[in-house]
Amino acid sequence: MFTEERQEAILATLHRNGKVKVRDLSEKFQVTEDCIRKDLKALENAGNLKRTYGGAILSQDYPLKRDVIDRRGVNVEKKKIIAEKAESLIRNDETIFLDISTTNIMVAKRLVANRKRVVVVSNMIDILQVLANSYLITAIGTGGTMYRTVNGFMGAATIEVIKNYSFDRAFIGSCGLDMTDSSITTLGVEDGLTKKAALASSRHKYIVMEKDKFYFNDSYRFAHFDDINGIITDEMPDSATISTLEAAGVNLI
Repeated sequence: MFTEERQEAILATLHRNGKVKVRDLSEKFQVTEDCIRKDLKALENAGNLKRTYGGAILSQDYPLKRDVIDRRGVNVEKKKIIAEKAESLIRNDETIFLDISTTNIMVAKRLVANRKRVVVVSNMIDILQVLANSYLITAIGTGGTMYRTVNGFMGAATIEVIKNYSFDRAFIGSCGLDMTDSSITTLGVEDGLTKKAALASSRHKYIVMEKDKFYFNDSYRFAHFDDINGIITDEMPDSATISTLEAAGVNLI
C-alpha cells in the first residue's frame, strides 16, 4: 500500500470512529509505529486531525453543523435518550437552567409532558416557547443580545441576569471535549462566557451531548472536567475516555 492510500484509509477510520491509536494502526497496516506517527503528523499538518498521546482525534476544523437552527433535525433519537436522562434528574420545585441546545429543547418538551412543577431559566427562545405550554412551569427568559443562528441570547447583558440566580441544576450544551487538556468547548467567546456564568450559578452542573462529541472539539474552552458534575450522553464512549473522565470525577450518565 502506498503512503497516500494508507493515509486516506487512516482518515476513513478516524471519521468513522472519532479517534485512532498508533498501535492499532501499526498492526492494521503492518508498518512500524514510527511510520504511523509520520502519517499522523502529515495529516495534522494538512489540517485533517489533531495528534494526541498515542494517537489522534478529529481536528476542530472538521466540518460540523455549528448553527443550532441547522441541528434541530440531526441525531434526533440520540437527543431523545439524553433528554430522558436529563429530565429524570429534575425534581419538582427546583430551579434549573437550560442552555442553548437542541437537546435542551427536548428536555423542555419532557418537562411539559411529565407535568413537572419547576422554575426554568433559559436563554433560548425555542425552549421558552415549549415551556409556555405548561401552567405548572414558570419560564424566565434571560434577554440580552439576540443571536439569530442560535435563536437565543448571549453576551454581557445575558450574563448579568444569569449571575443573579442560584440554580439547582444547569444543563449545558457543548461542541465537544478536548481530551488533551481536559477542557469542554464551544464555538465562540460569547457563548462560552454565557455557559461559564450558568455553571458558576449552579449547584449541579451537567453537559448534555451526543457520544460523537467526545471525539472532537471547537475553538473556545469554557470549562474543564473538574468544573462539572456529569456528562449526560446517549451512549458511553471508549474505555480510555471513560477512565480519563472518571479519574477527573466526572459522572457519565
